[in-house]
Amino acid sequence: QVQLVESGGGLVQAGGSLRLSCAASGSIFSINVMGWYRQAPGKAREFVAFIISGGSTKYADSVKGRFTISRDNAKNTLYLQMDSLKPEDTAVYYCNLLQAGRNYWGQGTQVTVSS
Repeated sequence: QVQLVESGGGLVQAGGSLRLSCAASGSIFSINVMGWYRQAPGKAREFVAFIISGGSTKYADSVKGRFTISRDNAKNTLYLQMDSLKPEDTAVYYCNLLQAGRNYWGQGTQVTVSS
């Protein structure tokens, strides 16, 4: 069984920064993809960024240049450094792990950016 636990969300003013963390535990394979998704009120969940176990990354256009995804494979921990935050970044942020064809999700952490 796999568990993902996010932390680091909160309230920040526009232009500020936050760093999200996602701790993975359980049966974690060496080859996987970890990512961040977000869901704003009344909207569908959307892709934010992912990072493959080898280090390759991909970002949504809306966050490119402002967010940085990284991972510590030894600690099975995923990070999302969010800079230059905008009110439209307000959402619940979810951690995702894809391995062996299965998707796992965390419970989410709220990020609120005030204008």
